[in-house]
Amino acid sequence: MSVGHNGAMRADPESPRAVDDAAITTALQRLIVGVLLVAAAIAVGILVVVEADVDLDEWWNGFVSTFAFLRPLALGMDFLGGGWFATFVVPLFGVALMLLLRRPWGAVFVVIASAASAGGVQLLKAMFGRARPEDMIVVSDHGSFPSGHTANAATLAVIATVLVPRVWVALVGTAWVFAMAFSRTEVHAHWLSDTVGGALVGAGFALIVAAALTPRLAAEGDQASAVGRRPYRSVRTGASA
Repeated sequence: MSVGHNGAMRADPESPRAVDDAAITTALQRLIVGVLLVAAAIAVGILVVVEADVDLDEWWNGFVSTFAFLRPLALGMDFLGGGWFATFVVPLFGVALMLLLRRPWGAVFVVIASAASAGGVQLLKAMFGRARPEDMIVVSDHGSFPSGHTANAATLAVIATVLVPRVWVALVGTAWVFAMAFSRTEVHAHWLSDTVGGALVGAGFALIVAAALTPRLAAEGDQASAVGRRPYRSVRTGASA
């Protein structure tokens, strides 16, 4: 506590109580946004099932062929964004990186968020059973909605932004999601609305998991920041001496 100009007691912004309150607020915000995103994905799924011939999807599936010169890139992203590479290699790399940085709760977050997103995608695929475009040029599983590749990209973007809360990380993550969504339609593996649903599902489940782990992640992040500042402070102290 500290004393204000009017003599009233007020909470120190760096006190444990203030930090806890901030973490709870952040957790609630993440939970609410995450639930809304998942609900929006389900709403999009219902819409495309009820209105089977979505004009925008049909138009984009034809128009995207204009960018056939980007197909090699799209095929590369087909490998990076799905299958065994995205399911196992990417999360395991994230876990290893977090453990190397001594952030075990960050590793837990990577595992649970990745699993929750993948499970949510498969559940919605089974629920809606949407057919893929007939001109698909890659091999993929059954169920077009939502896009698992785009969901993986969105989950990865949210994980990275939560663990490294920097504007440039969020921008890079957003660009990765858009690039993945485009690539999935360029190889005609998905309709445009499938990628929208995938982005909503991937980001939504990642935020829900982040909400549950927010106090742990916040404390761990603060400790990592403090460790990173110690050498600099030691140098300044030595110089002053």
